[in-house]
Amino acid sequence: MKGITAVANILKLEGVEFLSCFPGNPLIEAAAEVGIRPILARKERGVVNIADGYTRVSNGRRTGVCAVQFPAGLQNSFAGVAQAFADSVPILLLTGQAPRHRLGVLPTGFDTLQNYRGITKWVEQINFADRVPELMRRAFTYLRMGRPGPVILEIPEDVAREELDDASFRYTPVRSVKTAADPHDVEEAVKALLAAKTPLIHVGQGVLYACAWDELREFAELVQAPVMTTMAGKSAFPENHPLSIGLGAESGTKAVDHFLRKADLVFGIGCGFTKWFLAAPIPAGKVIIQSSVDESDINKDYPVDQALIGDAKLVLQQLIEEVKKQVGPEGRRGSDAVVREIKGIKNAWLKEWMPKLTSDEIPINPYRVIWDLMHAVDREQTIVTHDSGYPRDQLAPFYEAITPRGYIGWGHTTQLGFSLGLAMGAKLAAPEKMVVNVMGDGAFGMVGMDFETAVREKIAILTVVLNNSALAGYESQMPFATERYGTKSLSGEYAKVAEALGGCSERVERPDDIIPAIERAKKAMDSGQPALLEVITREELALPKYWH
Repeated sequence: MKGITAVANILKLEGVEFLSCFPGNPLIEAAAEVGIRPILARKERGVVNIADGYTRVSNGRRTGVCAVQFPAGLQNSFAGVAQAFADSVPILLLTGQAPRHRLGVLPTGFDTLQNYRGITKWVEQINFADRVPELMRRAFTYLRMGRPGPVILEIPEDVAREELDDASFRYTPVRSVKTAADPHDVEEAVKALLAAKTPLIHVGQGVLYACAWDELREFAELVQAPVMTTMAGKSAFPENHPLSIGLGAESGTKAVDHFLRKADLVFGIGCGFTKWFLAAPIPAGKVIIQSSVDESDINKDYPVDQALIGDAKLVLQQLIEEVKKQVGPEGRRGSDAVVREIKGIKNAWLKEWMPKLTSDEIPINPYRVIWDLMHAVDREQTIVTHDSGYPRDQLAPFYEAITPRGYIGWGHTTQLGFSLGLAMGAKLAAPEKMVVNVMGDGAFGMVGMDFETAVREKIAILTVVLNNSALAGYESQMPFATERYGTKSLSGEYAKVAEALGGCSERVERPDDIIPAIERAKKAMDSGQPALLEVITREELALPKYWH
C-alpha cells in the first residue's frame, strides 16, 4: 500500500469518523476510500476549529483530525493551531510537504517543524513510508496522555506515494494511560483542607477532560466548600448546584469575588492557576493546593503549598476516600451555612443585573438576548459557546451551565470568529444536542462564509449575531481615529448573508421577538438546516468585573 493509504487505515483503526479539510492533500481521497467522511470548510483556520470543537465536546475521548495542503494551507492553519495549543486541546493536523529532495529549498521550503514547534505538543515529519505506523502511534500517544495539546505530522509528497509492504503493516490503537497522585500527598492535602475555615474549590478544564464531574460534585458536597470555575472549566460543576458560585474570568460573578477574598485556602483541581487577563486573580495570603496532570503548572504563577500530580478523576477519587477516612462517610454534610451564604450573594447579584437581563430597550440590550436564550432552550440538551470580546464577557457569567460541556469556554488566545467552527465541531461530536454560538458582527465578518459549510454539510447549528454595528470597546484605544474616521464602525445585514448562503435566517429588532425567533430557528434545525439570528443590539459596555 502507499504511505498515504497506511495513514488513512490507521485513522480508521483509531476510530476517526470524519476529516475536516481543505483540498490539496492526498489524504482526503485516501481517507474517503476507507470510509472517513471529508468535511470541507471554506478556509484552513475553520478546518482546524472544527476539529477543535469536536475534540472538546468529546472530552478528548475522540480526536478531531484535520488535513490541509502545503504550504499555503499549513500557513493559513497557524491561528487555529495556536488556539488549540493555548487552550490545551488535543487535535491532529496532517499536512502535506514538498518532496524530500526539495526540503529546505527557499522560498517554497516552509519549515513546518521550526515554525510550529512553539504551538504544538509534538510536530514531526513522516520521512519514510515504512515509518508511518511508528510515527502515527507516537502521535496518538502524545494526543492521549499527559497534558493535552495539538500534534502535527507532515507527509512529503513522495512519502505519500511511496510503497509500504502490506505484510509488514501492523498497528494497534493507542490506549490512554493515566496516573494518580502520591497517597501521602493526598493525605496531607486533605488534612490542610479540613483544617481550613473557609476553603474554596477552584476548577479548571482538567476535570472535563477527565470526565470527573461526578467525583467533583461528591467531593464538594463532602467538604461543603463553594465551587468556582475558570472559563475553560465552566460546566464541570452544575451552576444550579447550591455550592456553585459560578465563573471567575475577565468578567464573573459577585460570589466568586466574595469567596476568593474570604477564602483561607484555595484548592485547585484540573487547573493551571495562570495569571492573565481572563482569570480571576487569587489574593495574597491564601494556602494554595493544586492538582494538575502536568507538573509545569505547579508553582508557575502562584507559590503552591501542596501539589498533587495526576489525572483529575483519579485524584478526586483519592481525595473522596481520604476525606471519608479522616472525618467519616458523610464528611462535613449537615451544615447549610455555606449554602445559605452563596444563595444570598447570588440573589442580590442577579437582582442588581436584572434590569439589563430583562430590559425592553430598543435597540435590544445584549444581556436580554443571553437571558432569553437561556430560558428558551433545554439546557440539558444544549451546548452554548461564544466568541471573544463582549459576547464572551456578557454571556459567560450569566448563562447557567448545568451539564458537562453544556457550555464551551475558550480564549487563552482570543481569535475573533473562532466560535463558528467550534460550534460545527461540537455538533458533529454531539448531533443529538442543540448547539448555539453567540458572536458579534466583527467576529462574523472574519468567518461568516463558513456558515455555508454548515449549510452544505447539514450541520444544524444556531448562530446568534449580536449586531451593534461596532467593534465595541475599541474607541478607548483609538479615540482620535474613531472620532475622525469612524474606525470602530461596521456595517452589514448578516441575516441576508446567511439567507443567501442557504440557511434559515431572521433579523430580530424587538425584545419580545427574541424567544419566538429562537423557536422558529429550532424548527429549521430539526430539519437539518443551520440557522442564524441577527439581533440588532445597543452597544452595551457594562460588564460584571470585580477584580480588574
